[in-house]
Amino acid sequence: MPKVRAAVCHAFNAPLSIEEVMLRPPGPGEVEVRLSACAICHSDLSYIEGGWGGTLPAVYGHEAAGHVSAVGAGVAGLAEGDAVIVTLIRSCGTCPSCASGHPVHCETPYDRDRGPLSTLAGGTLHHGMNCGAFAERVVVAASQVARVPATMPMEAAALLACGVITGVGAAVNTARVRPGEVVAVIGAGGVGLNAIQGARIAGAARIVAIDTQPAKLEAAREFGATDGILATTPEPWAELRALCGRGADAVLVTVGAAAAYDSAPRYLARRGRVVMVGMPHSGAMSSYEPVVVAALGQGMIGSLMGETVLARDIRWLCELYGQGRLKLDELVSGRWRLDQINEAIADTRSGAARRNVILF
Repeated sequence: MPKVRAAVCHAFNAPLSIEEVMLRPPGPGEVEVRLSACAICHSDLSYIEGGWGGTLPAVYGHEAAGHVSAVGAGVAGLAEGDAVIVTLIRSCGTCPSCASGHPVHCETPYDRDRGPLSTLAGGTLHHGMNCGAFAERVVVAASQVARVPATMPMEAAALLACGVITGVGAAVNTARVRPGEVVAVIGAGGVGLNAIQGARIAGAARIVAIDTQPAKLEAAREFGATDGILATTPEPWAELRALCGRGADAVLVTVGAAAAYDSAPRYLARRGRVVMVGMPHSGAMSSYEPVVVAALGQGMIGSLMGETVLARDIRWLCELYGQGRLKLDELVSGRWRLDQINEAIADTRSGAARRNVILF
């Protein structure tokens, strides 16, 4: 069983430890990927902070790209050397959710404590988010990878594995933004910028970015926002109505803050919808007036991983990138080595980064 270097979480809210761990070869239906890049997502931080619980020790990381280095029995359509992204979307293909075209909601359980990782002594090592991608190599189900062009920079490709599909997919697949609609995006971080891109690609007439930091509102315009509103103003929803002449048809909440969810319905027009993208820590609560939602025919819906179908959406997004219609390179704000991961995490926590990427 080969050894690989990985960043291991031994205690919540503590620095990760760079050490050698064991990675078993791919079994039936699995592939091994030699990683070139893995971005740091706020979901990784939530797990590292203990916000969603889980088993320790663990290897997190799930927004990755690299090249197939081994293929297990029964895998079709993938070969050694293929450039791929690695996602947490592990789908069986046959459960009710998968069979109805919603693989991100696969109902077949997977025990992450009995995955391909183990400690050098043979002990349990949690396969964080189905990937364990803060490591030089990963073994994942073939359903978790999608091919990308061989010429695509790996640090750009890695972003397609989570941040891009989550944001673009929230606008296109979940909100189903239509040409001419007004869209508000709460949070102009990595996922928020991609939600803005998704709304632009879908043809929204006005895209209003809402954030607490003026610099992020300026960045949002680079990605397609037509307007920016500071969330710290007394009534930012009133400012949106003044800008657009009406409320928003879709409000995409891309930050994991309960306060953002409290305010989100206030931005809506009649029959508008709130799309819940950002994930607060377990136990966080939000409140709203259900009578208003009911009386105005509004709706609220969750969006997991942008409701992505890898075989459909990744090829499309790669085409948009190749045409210059999807910004990826501009999302990378920092490049780090694996042994610098704790510094990269601290920089991500500061809120300054769009996406920090670990390069192997």
